[in-house]
Amino acid sequence: HSASRPSPNLAFVPACLPPDPVEVEELQHFVSNSKRLFVMTGAGISTESGIPDYRSEGVGLYARTERRPVQHAEFVRSARARQRYWARNFVGWPQFSSHQPNAAHLVLRDWERLGKLHWLVTQNVDALHSKAGSQRMTELHGCTHRVFCLACGDQILRSELQKHFEAMNPTWKAEAFGVAPDGDVFLTDEQVQNFQVPACSKCGGILKPDVTFFGDMVSREKVNFVHQRLAESDSMLVAGSSMQVYSGYRFALAAREKQLPIAVINIGPTRLDHFASFKLNSRCGELLPLIV
Repeated sequence: HSASRPSPNLAFVPACLPPDPVEVEELQHFVSNSKRLFVMTGAGISTESGIPDYRSEGVGLYARTERRPVQHAEFVRSARARQRYWARNFVGWPQFSSHQPNAAHLVLRDWERLGKLHWLVTQNVDALHSKAGSQRMTELHGCTHRVFCLACGDQILRSELQKHFEAMNPTWKAEAFGVAPDGDVFLTDEQVQNFQVPACSKCGGILKPDVTFFGDMVSREKVNFVHQRLAESDSMLVAGSSMQVYSGYRFALAAREKQLPIAVINIGPTRLDHFASFKLNSRCGELLPLIV
């Protein structure tokens, strides 16, 4: 069974010790005692699929570069910002969209099929849980594989938009420098300036990825829905997240208020460390397959 697991890509995974057998047993006990497990995942579950995160010490985007992700207000306000965003995204998309789930994603899918996992909430926008086959799932911050119009709300697949970009920019070429967590790449202003961005084919409005950019809010309906799933659960597992972003952290606070046991798997400190039942400094893809 384990032989079919994909081998991890550790370029963006911080160094850590192998799982401690005593801690593995503790996690096994936690999962075995749980009937309706609520799981929240973050960027640290996807680093083993070759996608960098923002905050990991030494290997995260913030540690390696001065780059910062696009802000919602800037994207909406500035045609230049949208041109820069989409040019970078266009170059990065073939690689970003080809990333595959790792062992951790597959284990969580298996737990769902066994009836162990009640609901999964991911803060990631990489579609890896969907690719793994998870269904009882909420993408808290949306997904880069969908695009929608800010004016009329029409949705298209990001893969379809790639064809429009290619048609509008037949001779445009750019060499990419390094990949960022959300699938864009680093390009210079000179490279970007002639890139053409299509408008919505239905109404001519602005196209935006179906993701919550920094500075934007997760919809009230989605937040309420996740709170309902948490209310039905009897324990919470956080995998691969430092929980620095409040949109996810609020659910850990709600779990604490309900006095649910909370387990954390993350390399490096998290905002939950002082109130979690226990914390494991391990790779998700190495630790989760050990739990039966």
